[in-house]
Amino acid sequence: MRRKTFDFLMSLGGAGLVVVLIVAGALLLWGYSFTNNNVHNQLAMQQITFPTKAQLAQAKPGTEITPAMVPYLEPYAGQQLTTGAQARAYADHFIAEHLYAMPYHGVYSAVSAASRANPTNAALKAEVTTVFQGTTLRGLLLEAYAFSMFGTIALVSAIVSFALAAVMLILVLLGLWHTRRVPEDAELLPHIVEEPRELAKV
Repeated sequence: MRRKTFDFLMSLGGAGLVVVLIVAGALLLWGYSFTNNNVHNQLAMQQITFPTKAQLAQAKPGTEITPAMVPYLEPYAGQQLTTGAQARAYADHFIAEHLYAMPYHGVYSAVSAASRANPTNAALKAEVTTVFQGTTLRGLLLEAYAFSMFGTIALVSAIVSFALAAVMLILVLLGLWHTRRVPEDAELLPHIVEEPRELAKV
């Protein structure tokens, strides 16, 4: 095969790969934007606000805000909950803390079983409702966090895809430049082409 033909075919294949990487990067970027916007909009609708710095400064054991919560909630003090990272902090270090402090550590199945065993106990019935609401909200917030992570992975993948496309484009341009410098009669594997000629002389 002619070296010029081989270089051209390789450059053509590389150009095709550039197109594929750009399309993949664009789709991943769209996936990130779609996920990020949906997570933001759904969380904003809940109108959840983090405790203020003043409230966090008054944290005490056994109160609504305990000292264990402060390191995780402080970065978002006073902010409205609109991101996946905020959702995780609120779910794992505010709601979960309150659930754990409740009877049966806020485990819905345990509280529900206890309520069914004591159907006349009004306090247990109220606990069932509170735990159900708490665990449901916590689960929804953690799902939002999970989706936000998918969005972040899509963004990183898009950046990598575009970077690879840029590198491949440079290689394609170098390949085309090299194709123009190769003599028309240059062979890809000249020693294989010359062998039969040597045998013919013998």
